[in-house]
Amino acid sequence: MKKGLLVINLGSPESTKVSDVRSYLREFLSDPDVIDLPTLGRNLLLYGVILPFRPSKSAHAYRAIWTEAGSPLIHHTELLTHALNERLDFPVKMAMRYGNPSIGNALKEFRDQGVHRVHAIALYPQYSTASMGSTYKELYRQNEELQDPLFLSTEPAFFDNTHFLDAWEATIRPFLDPDCHVMFSYHGIPERQVLKSSYDGSCAIGDCCQSQTPAYCYRAQCLHTTRSLVQRLGLADGQWEMTFQSRLGRTPWLKPYTDLRLLELPEEGKKKVVMISPSFVSDCLETLEELNIRAREDFLAAGGTEFRFVPSLNENDHWIEAVAGMARQALP
Repeated sequence: MKKGLLVINLGSPESTKVSDVRSYLREFLSDPDVIDLPTLGRNLLLYGVILPFRPSKSAHAYRAIWTEAGSPLIHHTELLTHALNERLDFPVKMAMRYGNPSIGNALKEFRDQGVHRVHAIALYPQYSTASMGSTYKELYRQNEELQDPLFLSTEPAFFDNTHFLDAWEATIRPFLDPDCHVMFSYHGIPERQVLKSSYDGSCAIGDCCQSQTPAYCYRAQCLHTTRSLVQRLGLADGQWEMTFQSRLGRTPWLKPYTDLRLLELPEEGKKKVVMISPSFVSDCLETLEELNIRAREDFLAAGGTEFRFVPSLNENDHWIEAVAGMARQALP
């Protein structure tokens, strides 16, 4: 049976035009796994609050990071896909959960090439319903619409994958020195989504993460990744912290918040920061604009003296081999 690999990233607008950004945000934020509110409440928030105002602001942010190659996230995913095709002996395609290239088109291309067995890797290291959960739901939904569905398998969260951690360790190490404070900033999610993942109701948003890593607890998986990297890098207690970024709306999200902590650090005597975001494997709006532009400016304005931004894994050779290893194991 002919096999293939599908790598799936989040997505990006077609361009920095406000209309294209609005279309992308409409698709993204209409997903009930992203804004997990009843339909009426989600639509009121989306069409009454977000879409009338946010597209122009987001378009401005995208323009700050857009390159001649277009969207950084899509470009880095293309380069990763190209590198994987050179290393693996079966075809590799890429898709985006939202926007293009779509999951449905990728599955049709596999089918037209005679591929019947596809392994999918959603490029999110830590599991959350809003990212990996939603992506795999859409993958299976699109597959069911084919007249002859493919045989699918999916890669679980790889927050503790040795080669993934190897790639981050090699990427981070050149940016470190003894007097820097290291911040591990993860994409935030609402606290209610973490609580929903606790089937027995035992989640305490923090305390339980110290001693266990439940299969579907996003915060616990972030902490596991962070502690693994702290140990590998030899960071001392007090030299690092874990925070969460990109919150939306007024409901409580996972804390502490990256943007607020950056304003407090200079007052604590921590004026040199190394910024890492291990929930992203491709540089994108959240890393390049939110962290490397806005967070940098805010930290320096608050009295910080140095802000070292660590790029994501992108098409780092260690990362390429990590993904290739996952694929070889799933498709022997």
